[in-house]
Amino acid sequence: MAVLIASDLRKDIAGAPLLRGVSFKLERRERLTIAGRNGAGKTTLLRMLSGETSVDGGELVFEKNAKVALHDQRPPRERGLTLRDYVLSGAAELVAIEQDLARLEGAMAGGAVDDATLGAYSRAQAALEAAGGYTWREQAMGTIRGLGFDEDDLDRSLQTFSGGELTRGSLARALVAHPDLLLLDEPTNHLDIASLEWLEQQLVGMDTAVVLVAHDRWFLEAVGTAVLELEAGRSRFFAGPWHAWRREQAARELALGRAIDKQQKEIARMERFVERFRAKATKARQAQSRVKALDKIERIERDPRDERELAFSFKPPARSGRVVFEMTGGRIAVGDDAPRVLLDDADLWLERGEHVSMVGANGSGKSTLLHALVGRRPLDGGKLSVGHNVQLGFLAQHAETLDETAKVVEACQRATGLTPNKARALLGRFLFSGEEAEKPVSGLSGGERQRLSLAILVQSGANVLILDEPTNHLDIESREALEDALGEFPGSLLLVSHDRALLDAVGSRTIAVEDGTLHSYVGGWAEYVASKKAADEAPKAAAARNGRAAKDGARPKPRPKPERSKNAVRRQADLEREIERAEKELQVLEDELADPSAWASPSGAERSTKRHAEAKRRVAKLMAEWEAVAS
Repeated sequence: MAVLIASDLRKDIAGAPLLRGVSFKLERRERLTIAGRNGAGKTTLLRMLSGETSVDGGELVFEKNAKVALHDQRPPRERGLTLRDYVLSGAAELVAIEQDLARLEGAMAGGAVDDATLGAYSRAQAALEAAGGYTWREQAMGTIRGLGFDEDDLDRSLQTFSGGELTRGSLARALVAHPDLLLLDEPTNHLDIASLEWLEQQLVGMDTAVVLVAHDRWFLEAVGTAVLELEAGRSRFFAGPWHAWRREQAARELALGRAIDKQQKEIARMERFVERFRAKATKARQAQSRVKALDKIERIERDPRDERELAFSFKPPARSGRVVFEMTGGRIAVGDDAPRVLLDDADLWLERGEHVSMVGANGSGKSTLLHALVGRRPLDGGKLSVGHNVQLGFLAQHAETLDETAKVVEACQRATGLTPNKARALLGRFLFSGEEAEKPVSGLSGGERQRLSLAILVQSGANVLILDEPTNHLDIESREALEDALGEFPGSLLLVSHDRALLDAVGSRTIAVEDGTLHSYVGGWAEYVASKKAADEAPKAAAARNGRAAKDGARPKPRPKPERSKNAVRRQADLEREIERAEKELQVLEDELADPSAWASPSGAERSTKRHAEAKRRVAKLMAEWEAVAS
């Protein structure tokens, strides 16, 4: 049986419809990613599935005795617990079983050997074994370490942790619970890349159904097996990885755009006829029939938020000197009484036009180093020189440079020197229009604060950008807009980010904080990962070569590649012809879907989507078979 079946779910907020007709089924080891713009109802749906928010219509059916765990961005209510006790409370039933076993063992040590006591002890042992046995605490500690905590953190009170650390603790608690249904709202927030990769492996290996909301594109691609798209209150289920859904969505948007244009032209034509001939007796019956036809048409509409997209570019900057930054023997330490050294004897350089990404574990000193580079704190040792005509633009991780006492438009004016009208025009490009520009800065959400900071940065005209986690709180569309703008920026860039998709798209050199100093790698994220992998595997490969040489006395000769059979060659040619036909059929179908009638009703839209998906699957299947035969 499925872990969860959701049928025709509905939800209203303040009397207005938020979700309508949300349906899907989820089995174990399936991982459903929820896609949709901010405000589409993603978090609300997660809380409906967890039972924290009521369901206003439809039905939720869970597997019998299914255990559900929700992780979201809300901090823990109880702050008096230690991290260890808080995380283990996610598996409260296992803690209770251990307590029962300890009580029963004490009773048996005192002479209680009756059948009732022995039977209770046997049942408690069996329950513990079924839930992972006596090693479950060790596994829980492994989860805590995997999310970036160390041994010294375990017995600290929750009151001593930052908001980001509490969020990671909440995630550890949900994972330790080993639920049948795991609900995750932005689980990638506050995780460094090592923890992200650990989490990806954990989720893929769990015998659990997962529903998650995230804005990290790399994470979504690594983890997701299906997508539930929320748009204009409705849902659409897509079975397949995240990139395949994005491709299908783009094709559908293209077809929908054509359909909307055709429908609007047809409606305009019918309305003109009605307007011209309604009063003419000879045409009155025809006009009336067209009025009825107009009333019956189900209008194809876009979510109005689809028209609000972040799109911007940086100004052409002034030319700086060839060397922008040069740091030699740099030292960074934090703390007053017993300073902790984060970086020592570190060298760094940045040249004009370079796009360099900086990576490293949380707490390794990346943000502190950036503050030293932009003059917000001194180095604790070493030398830093700044090049000629360097005009810095700095985006801090927590947008702490914003004027908290002002409204959005006022903060923008003070930071940029623009007139009110020009400030509003700039803010409009960053989705602050009308009354949104009058909001107090102190009341902005994380995403709004980041967009305001980006608007000010774009207007600055800086020729060197220093960005610390610029994608924090941004949705996927905004992240991609930032990626495009940075890719086209002709000046110098030093980027700290955990967004591997952004690192992969933007960086041309990578600086890694490793072993308390800085190491430079040629190439972007993919090249850095390959270099690290090669370095890690080199000792193993050398040992294996030495072992083979000792055993065989010589390196074995490579076997000649076998010739391909005539049947394989013939099958490859047949497949190429089939692929050509399938692609033509797909193109014909996409042209048909441009007709408004294909999308004129929910059932028609569902049929069109299904036909389109089947045609695409056929092409993909043939391509996969061709690749197997060709190789």
